[in-house]
Amino acid sequence: MSITEFAVKAQSFLIKNPSFFAYKPSQISYLSVENTRKLLKLFANTKNLILGKILHAQLITSIQPTRLNVIQANSLIHLYAKCGELSISRQLFDRMPERNVVSWNSLLAGYFQNGLPLEALNLFKIMHSSGSPRPNKYVFATILWSCSDVRALEQGEQCHSYVLKSGLVYQLYVKNALVQMYLRSSVEVAALEVMKDVPGSDVFTYNLVINGLLEHEYFSEALEVLDDMANGSMAWDHITYVSVLGICSGLKDLKLGMQVHNRVLRTNIKFDAFVACAIIDMYGKCGKIFSARNAFNGLQDRNVVLWTAIISAYAQNGFFEDALNLFAEMQIEGIEPNELTYAVMLNSCAGLSILRHGDTLNARVVKSGYKNYLAIGNALIHMYARSGSIADAHQEALLTFQEMLAAEEIPDYVTFVGVLSACGHLGLVDDGFYYLNQLMKMFRITPGLEHYTCIVGLLCRAGLLHEAETFMKSNHIEWDVVAWRTLLSACHIHRNFNLGKRVAEVILNLNPSDVGTYILLSNMYAKARWWDGVVSVRKLMRGRDIKKEPGASWIQIKNKTHVFVADDKKHEDSIQIYDKLAELLSKMKQLGYAPDVTTVLHDVEDEQKEEYLIYHSEKLAIAFGLMNTPSRAPIHIIKNLRMCDDCHAAAKFISKITERKIIVRDANRFHCFDAGTCSCGDYW
Repeated sequence: MSITEFAVKAQSFLIKNPSFFAYKPSQISYLSVENTRKLLKLFANTKNLILGKILHAQLITSIQPTRLNVIQANSLIHLYAKCGELSISRQLFDRMPERNVVSWNSLLAGYFQNGLPLEALNLFKIMHSSGSPRPNKYVFATILWSCSDVRALEQGEQCHSYVLKSGLVYQLYVKNALVQMYLRSSVEVAALEVMKDVPGSDVFTYNLVINGLLEHEYFSEALEVLDDMANGSMAWDHITYVSVLGICSGLKDLKLGMQVHNRVLRTNIKFDAFVACAIIDMYGKCGKIFSARNAFNGLQDRNVVLWTAIISAYAQNGFFEDALNLFAEMQIEGIEPNELTYAVMLNSCAGLSILRHGDTLNARVVKSGYKNYLAIGNALIHMYARSGSIADAHQEALLTFQEMLAAEEIPDYVTFVGVLSACGHLGLVDDGFYYLNQLMKMFRITPGLEHYTCIVGLLCRAGLLHEAETFMKSNHIEWDVVAWRTLLSACHIHRNFNLGKRVAEVILNLNPSDVGTYILLSNMYAKARWWDGVVSVRKLMRGRDIKKEPGASWIQIKNKTHVFVADDKKHEDSIQIYDKLAELLSKMKQLGYAPDVTTVLHDVEDEQKEEYLIYHSEKLAIAFGLMNTPSRAPIHIIKNLRMCDDCHAAAKFISKITERKIIVRDANRFHCFDAGTCSCGDYW
């Protein structure tokens, strides 16, 4: 009778006679040591702890416990470790009168596989200090993987030295573990040296290195490793395809991505969800949303991973409404969202500044039990932080952060970007600096440019413009145009024109072709009625061949896109649109609206300036939308430039008069106008 047949019969017999072994211990005494080992191995692999314990009991009753031979004891240690009973494994190990290398590795592997790498490293120290037995390739592989998990670089390097001297480094099993140890410890150069200097790499080695480089966004280096793999005629597996598509996504290399996609189709590789997800993500990252959708539509078994991938692709490209619609479609098909789906949807609500939908999703997240996931916490903080002037929303962002800390969820780099943004909207200057200087240090998170830019925004919103300038000058980091433009916008809002001029000069030194800075500087001069300054900016633009892009707004009605420019009379409904604007203007003035003539960059009379303002492109698009959409339906406008101050004020009045929600996506952000207020808090 084979050992497998015996196991099947034993299991069947026990189901019918559960007390059999309790009363007849001698029934198993006929098994040889080898058959006992095989049977325990079988129970370990199937994680059948009950049968394993029964067999263990028979061994104890048939012989003295201390007389278990090394093979039997090792098999039992392996069984209990596989079943997660590490305390029993350790007791068996400690009671062994003699141990061989398998004894040590069985327990070492058990600790590592059960998520206890530090215990494995501590046990290895005991093994090393005992002097025997000599560690083999399996022991070193286990220890190197444990070093990877806890980023124990020093111990990993010591192991590297030993396996190099002993020749074990040439064992592929050890080499791969060594490569992973260096990658997880962020010593990519050493990982590449091991891969190249130690002969014999398999597809697993290449996948390890490519994924390790991708994790740290070394896309070009990952591409070089891929070239080496191709030169060695190494066959790709599905993990390789996912990794290579990740390179294409990181580099936004559409050409290479399409080649990889075609190769997938040609080679008939198992088209699993992860490969399909990587293809969708690649097209999304490259801005080819329709290609992503085509790839998605061509799939038959669309699970939550694939739905999340396509929803994310739309959200990443600013198609937040489409993302919301896809989310609804997914649920109609009976697919339940997971934590990543909810995170993407919350970010979509943040993009649209739709707090109502976000609150609904938040309630569903709580009901689903995902509230304490880091991705969810970050998305909630981001959504509430982006919800404009609604103070409760920003309080909610900070409350979510406190809940994360209370649940012992460790915040990450992204979490603090949202938290600092919320502090900025709430004017919590001291709190913002506390989070930056104290709490981030406590969690060992090094602040990055995004965090420092949030602090600049925090100071600017509080009107502390000179403090913001001092902060930027005192922190020796490479500030980008975004940070300086944050300060410039604040100078425009708070009418600090002298500082604005200095900041604009810094921006134009960094990027002489930044059209937005010229326009904002010109607007500031116009507000100050310094017309010579306006003229000088225009001359500077002409001298540098900088052309302002004509302002345009567009709206989609019944799948048809209507584009408007200022003073547009080409539209077939121009007469009705102008009449509608006149009607709105009259009602707005009754509520206290006064045209902001300071936004007009011409030295003319105020009456003429008012005429210039009435027919700006976004006003024309809003009027057309009011005429051609159902009552109470939201109106969605896209503007290619920054929305001017007057149009912003007018949109607030119109939303109040018409009781309509007006959503405008300009060059800076989404504006959600509702009941006379804007989600941006009049700061954009």
